[in-house]
Amino acid sequence: MIELLRIDHRLLHGQVAFSWSKQIGTDCILLACDSLLNDKLRMSAIKMAKPSGIKVVAKTINDSIEAIKSGITDKYKLFVVVESIKDADTLARALDIKTINIGGTKPEEGKHMLSKAVYVDEADENILKALVNDGFDVFTQMVPQDKRIETKELLK
Repeated sequence: MIELLRIDHRLLHGQVAFSWSKQIGTDCILLACDSLLNDKLRMSAIKMAKPSGIKVVAKTINDSIEAIKSGITDKYKLFVVVESIKDADTLARALDIKTINIGGTKPEEGKHMLSKAVYVDEADENILKALVNDGFDVFTQMVPQDKRIETKELLK
């Protein structure tokens, strides 16, 4: 069962590994990211950040969708983390995940700050607007202790 889908360009770090994992009671974190598996440095960092007692799996976006649809993940309280708004849109629509938490997106050229640690460009904004308009619950919240901010309020 998917407990939460989170967008966080850092994938696995303290906020994900400890704060969110504890809050939602996950026993498995799925890092759905097309570039991660071929990045030895990032994979090493992921292995060091892995919380004890929680399984961490890295898969491509398509392999993640297939694994979840196959039922192989049904035995877990699954926490899915992607690094981009586009990837979250793909997963949410393919798997009918209605709640998306935005934790942070990378500041890059051509992007502006939507909220603390969330940077978007026009394409990202269009995806977020479509998700909200299609009934998805999209919100920004860095850690569970922070105030939840509805994305539809940020896009006005």
